[in-house]
Amino acid sequence: MKLNRRNVLRGLLGGAAVTVALPWFESLAPRSARASGGASPKRFLLYFWGNGIQPSRWIPKDEGASWTLSDQLMPLAPVKDVISVITGLEVKTGNDDAHISGPGGFLTGKSTVMKGGGDWTFAGPTLDQIIAMAVGGQTLYRSLEVGVQPGVRGLSHNGPDSMNPPESEPLRLYERLFGATFLVPGEDTTPDPTLAFRRSALDAVMADAKSLESRLGSVDRVRLDQHMTAVRDLELRIARLQETPIVRDSCKRPDTPAALEPIEGRPQMSARARVLADLTTMALACDQTRVASFWYSDPLSDVLYPNATAGHHQLTHDEPGDQPQVGGIVQTILEDFAYLVGRLRDTTEGESNLLDSTALLASSDVSEGRTHQIDEYPVIVAGTACGALKTGFHYRSKTKENASRLGLTLLRAMDVPTASFGEEAGQTDTGLSELES
Repeated sequence: MKLNRRNVLRGLLGGAAVTVALPWFESLAPRSARASGGASPKRFLLYFWGNGIQPSRWIPKDEGASWTLSDQLMPLAPVKDVISVITGLEVKTGNDDAHISGPGGFLTGKSTVMKGGGDWTFAGPTLDQIIAMAVGGQTLYRSLEVGVQPGVRGLSHNGPDSMNPPESEPLRLYERLFGATFLVPGEDTTPDPTLAFRRSALDAVMADAKSLESRLGSVDRVRLDQHMTAVRDLELRIARLQETPIVRDSCKRPDTPAALEPIEGRPQMSARARVLADLTTMALACDQTRVASFWYSDPLSDVLYPNATAGHHQLTHDEPGDQPQVGGIVQTILEDFAYLVGRLRDTTEGESNLLDSTALLASSDVSEGRTHQIDEYPVIVAGTACGALKTGFHYRSKTKENASRLGLTLLRAMDVPTASFGEEAGQTDTGLSELES
């Protein structure tokens, strides 16, 4: 096979050539358990927003089960009994790049890998993808990435240079999840006759991939493995589409979302967040995925919110005093988070609900946006992951405990077989026992 910078894998299917495109390889450059219908499966959901919080308004005064909501956390009042607030944790992997180092270390337990030209990537897979590799193989989508901010980049990584871009257009997400290929449980629909051909086409290129692997350098072998994992996931999705879905009472085809155009240049963030929360909730209820990430806004996001005089990131640095506009934006984000938690709690599943089977982690890229701190890292956990986690309390670390301890606890709650999480300064083999049941 002749190798070039725009290479494809080729195979034969019924005498016809089929191809699967490949990513860029440096080595080739020129020298210059689908649910059983009984017990609920565990789910993991990551909720993220950019530009942090205001610690003086965020940290509750009381600890333990008798805690009271702080000023900034007041939007969580309707769901207070099903969440836990964790304060005082510190990301130990360094803070060399504002807004990026924090989530890089928090979500991977490793230092952020920086590249030239202002671009960046993470040194390893993020929590959502570590969990997806362990529990995501039984559903149509190994993981689902959703974005509220139009064009949001998100931070979900399979590994270096391998991101999972979120879908930030509600109608496109609807068509992907509940369009022509979606089967309501119990619905008798003729299978798409092209699915079997597409699956066979993917099989036809695997041998060519093996041949290519021996001719690549170590870095590009990793890239090829990541790419072929995506191809295998596509193959898996095709197989799932050919199956009859498990009947689940809470699974229904949602209404088609209406268009949500910006108003005077300001995206309708809350309206978008709630439509996307509805779709994400139903994707979980229909067991289309068990792992999802909900990217409200990016690090450094400068979204112009209603009634704000400037973009969010600019306000964190330029608004004087106690920054009431910044505080109002954080409360708006938490109102939308509370809506998502409420939707999960109110969606019944057997004798329980979706939230009870879910571990939902909410956090940001820094603690205070003005200072870029990554101690006092903001953390909210909702749901019990089928009884593995405690809710309804505030835990405050007095010693700036390693934030990776929370990551390890969540991995264990999701039954990911691991003895530790992170590397070097971010490494821990001890979970956050206060959160564990």
